[in-house]
Amino acid sequence: MANHKDLHKLSAAGLLISLGIIYGDIGTSPLYVFKAIIGERLITPDLILGGLSCIFWTLTLQTTVKYVLITLRADNKGEGGIFSLFSLVRRRARWLVIPAMIGGCALLADGIITPPITVSSAIEGLGTKYPGLPTVPIVVAIITILFVIQQFGTSLVGKAFGPIMFIWFTMMGVLGLGYVVEYPAIVKAVNPYYAWQLLTTSPDAFIILGAVFLCTTGAEALYSDLGHCGRENIRVSWIYVKTCLVLNYLGQGVWLWQRQGTTLNTDINENPFYQIMPGWFLIFGIAIATAAAIIASQALISGSFTLISEAVRLNLWPKVRINYPTNQKGQLYVPSMNWLLLGGCILVMLIFHESARMEAAYGLSITVAMLMTTILVAIFLRRMKIPLYLIGIFMTVYCVIELTFLLGNMAKFTHGGWFSLLIGTFLFSVMWAWSNARKIKNRYVKFVEIEDYYEIISELSEDQTVPKYSSQLVYLTSANFKSEIESKIMYSILQKQPKRADLYWLVHVDVTDEPYTLEYKVDFLVPEKLIRIDFRLGFRVEQRINILFRMVVEELVRKGEVDITSKYPSLNKHKIVGDFKFVVLEKVLSRSNKLQFMERFIMAYYFVLKKLGLSEERGFGLDLSFVTVEKVPLIVSTGDEITLKRIK
Repeated sequence: MANHKDLHKLSAAGLLISLGIIYGDIGTSPLYVFKAIIGERLITPDLILGGLSCIFWTLTLQTTVKYVLITLRADNKGEGGIFSLFSLVRRRARWLVIPAMIGGCALLADGIITPPITVSSAIEGLGTKYPGLPTVPIVVAIITILFVIQQFGTSLVGKAFGPIMFIWFTMMGVLGLGYVVEYPAIVKAVNPYYAWQLLTTSPDAFIILGAVFLCTTGAEALYSDLGHCGRENIRVSWIYVKTCLVLNYLGQGVWLWQRQGTTLNTDINENPFYQIMPGWFLIFGIAIATAAAIIASQALISGSFTLISEAVRLNLWPKVRINYPTNQKGQLYVPSMNWLLLGGCILVMLIFHESARMEAAYGLSITVAMLMTTILVAIFLRRMKIPLYLIGIFMTVYCVIELTFLLGNMAKFTHGGWFSLLIGTFLFSVMWAWSNARKIKNRYVKFVEIEDYYEIISELSEDQTVPKYSSQLVYLTSANFKSEIESKIMYSILQKQPKRADLYWLVHVDVTDEPYTLEYKVDFLVPEKLIRIDFRLGFRVEQRINILFRMVVEELVRKGEVDITSKYPSLNKHKIVGDFKFVVLEKVLSRSNKLQFMERFIMAYYFVLKKLGLSEERGFGLDLSFVTVEKVPLIVSTGDEITLKRIK
């Protein structure tokens, strides 16, 4: 895609798109960060300067240094995100799948909390002008509409994201600058001394840290959306975004400076963000804030869809239906995840009601995601042969920072942190069970040498006494080597109703560590009788095996390498193409097994998930009218030795 590649280069269009799809989450943080830091505390110079200093250095160390300068280097053929990063490093150690799964689940949990807190923070601004206005129904209505329109695609709305976010950041910068001009001395807050003083003297240091962390919650999106915008566009646009954010935070600091010795008015949800707006501009400001909050939510929703589609192809999530509502690259829609997220968002609104109470639930999951990214980035830096002492410094600095933030967020556990932990744990249990069940199944899959069956297959194909099952018979195989085949496939062909065909096909899919690989290889195992096709597909490529297989067969026919004309005389003389039939072997757990308790639990969980997800044939995009499903027992243990005695 030429246009897509052009956007990866530094350009005005690339910068505008970066503003629209990357910075929604981190860009809306000024709506609630300072309000969360102050809370119900008395406004003091130490709290104002310390809070500003913490915000500035968190944005600098966590977002600028870790993500913009270091993590963006870990691109997988231009793509970013925790599963792209995992694909880059997974060959280094098997255990790396654990931080990848934890990080992915934490980001999905974040996708449930971000829409309610951002939209609520924006709508609650109306409380300043209309005290007592019930905001929950308004927020629920906006979020519901947002999720309902996902199925129609968001490319049309997406084109407006860049300009709206540019207006949003410019508005924040100008509003903040107006107050900074009134009291320029506020810029002394960038001195890290004030952050140190606040955190070492305040009895609420950990709670304040949990609130400060909210200023960087969208940093992970900078890396996740690398493939949409390109590294240079992100790095340059971040300069403008950070400048506007810092100016706005400083402006809120000046407003608070003018109100030392008081507290925020909780009756009207008094928020420094809205207080620095002129009265005449308030309604316009709330409208722009609401638009920015919707864009932030949209970015999280789209990111969640991408995460799930990658997890499915990496065998970390049950196969689910994935739709492509538009032709735009990267735009997809996952119905099951869409309604799960909507249900979660509404549940958040019903439990917490207002953004101030959601702040406790927000942040915990994203801190965990950042910690997991730190681990994976460290492994990536080792792969890039970066000196060990530099990797050690990176790990030490960011583990200390993120573990400190984690403790700060854990301090809010009983006030709402439990919710994000509960959601994340449930999502992790799904990934963990699905991944481990696959390992258990593979452990007991028996492979045989396919060469031993070449002669039998050839003779079966010519045996007129056996009713013809299909002209072309296709099996999906998990055997990685062309010399092997699952014993169950041979059992299906030769014994479970012998299946005579003119030509047998074996199709194998290998998911590569690169995002958009589209390759295949053909092996003629028995000329004109048995052919194997190996597809190598990237972890972001839709596995539409029905279409891909047909394309390969058409090319083989075009080149004269295979003849698929029907062998029935009446059809052959008219050059009619023979029929194709796919046989999918569905494994069921046999009763004669001797699994350990934990493995039995994993397999039971797996089969429940399998029923809820797409079937194997639908997951591979096969045309159901050409598919036969055969159930085969998964013998996972021979059980106890049984000795039978024959008597006369």
